[in-house]
Amino acid sequence: MNKIYCLLFFLITTNVFSQNDFNNLKGKKILVVYGGWEGHQPKVFAEKITKWLLDQKAEVKLVKGTSIYTDSNVMNDLDLIIQHITMSKMSPLETKGLISAIARGVGLAGCHGGLGDSFRDNTEYQYMVGGQFVKHPGGQVTYTVNIESRNDPITVGVKDFSLHTEQYYMHIDPNLEVLASTKFSGIHDSWIKGAVVPVVWKKLYGKGRVFYNSIGHSKETFEIPEVWTLIKRGVVWAAK
Repeated sequence: MNKIYCLLFFLITTNVFSQNDFNNLKGKKILVVYGGWEGHQPKVFAEKITKWLLDQKAEVKLVKGTSIYTDSNVMNDLDLIIQHITMSKMSPLETKGLISAIARGVGLAGCHGGLGDSFRDNTEYQYMVGGQFVKHPGGQVTYTVNIESRNDPITVGVKDFSLHTEQYYMHIDPNLEVLASTKFSGIHDSWIKGAVVPVVWKKLYGKGRVFYNSIGHSKETFEIPEVWTLIKRGVVWAAK
């Protein structure tokens, strides 16, 4: 029995098990959109995730800017949208194109400011994503990410981990399914000491699946195994 348990644990916590799930991306039609504030190196993330998606045999369209959201021929033929646009603005027609697609069942996934700090004046967009960045007290700090749901397919086998980057304080939807969170020390803003804020979540918007990970300030963060694993698994979940 112990040998069987050890084998199962090995399969769950290694890429051998995960790759079976990633095979579900084969043939999926995915739109990767990037732009906005250059400080978040949106093209770096967009090209990295695109390369990985192509390796999984997905059909990927990589586009800069939000005008693609008005193209009904593209938007009506998608399984997933991955967005990395910090701040910026969308026109009413672009907003309608994106939100309508997710509501009818297209998935949405992203990380950091590329999804959680986009279009600051667009409340319907924020309602769809489930949260909005408001501050990262102290800038680059060392903090711990605590896995809240260890049996979820996105987090299974991932342990709590620490990293040095921006710790996002976010205003969030109470209806989120929180997969990972972080606790603020209060060193930089004493009045938030002990506050627990989601880091990774999933939710629904209409018929669409929405996945978000607040980590991703720089390309170095994507080299952290736990961060990249959570993003990849979140993409698979959102694309179903």
